[in-house]
Amino acid sequence: MAPYATDIDAFYSSHTSRDLLARLDHESIPRHVAIIMDGNGRWAKQRGKPRLNGHKAGAAMVREAIAAAIELGVEYLTIYSFSTENWTRPADEVKGIMSLFVEVLERELKSLQEKNVRVRLIGDASRLPQKTRDAFDDCVSQTADDTGLTLVVAVNYGARSDMVDAVRRIAVQVKQGLLEPDDIDEKTIASQLSTAGIPDPDLLIRTGNELRVSNYLLWQIAYAELYFTDVLWPDFNKEQLMAAVEAYSQRKRKFGGI
Repeated sequence: MAPYATDIDAFYSSHTSRDLLARLDHESIPRHVAIIMDGNGRWAKQRGKPRLNGHKAGAAMVREAIAAAIELGVEYLTIYSFSTENWTRPADEVKGIMSLFVEVLERELKSLQEKNVRVRLIGDASRLPQKTRDAFDDCVSQTADDTGLTLVVAVNYGARSDMVDAVRRIAVQVKQGLLEPDDIDEKTIASQLSTAGIPDPDLLIRTGNELRVSNYLLWQIAYAELYFTDVLWPDFNKEQLMAAVEAYSQRKRKFGGI
């Protein structure tokens, strides 16, 4: 793995990578790629290892996905790191994931800054352990002025709860007389979601051989192209991401038209 390569020939050095790169229509690169990173636990189980080992391997693939996104010219990369439903997992696993967030953020911050990556957090951070929350806050603030790839990390995120919160904020504005009910439109709702200011995903990727969207960006993926693969997330390397982007580039997006 060659994360954060600045030389495209170095990063895409394998024949597979070079062939995929040559076939890509660079005019059709998705502006925003969202990923449901599934399969860490199964990857670890297949190898007789604890589930947390799978999450650690998955974190390494996030690093590679960021590097590939930069080289491909993707502007936004959104990753589903921890859902509102993930709290039901065994306490030891949740604790390990929260500690892993801190470890990864502290280790990668310098590299993210060097590559001009801006980090943005969506989801309810209030439930996170203080150390985890502080690590995210520090990473977000330290990269706030970066102007390259925007990495959106969904943590304690659920699309339905995000929409409920948005509706509540709109209701408050109506109650205060700041907004008329008849003036509420799609732009009003989008402006109150945690993704406000971020373009909707063009491509949604789900790894791990599951065919569902799992309460992820339900409003935002209304017209996203969906790409499902049976590859488990820790095995989803740069060539896998490039293959997904190639499949996307060959589709005709109609947005309900002809």
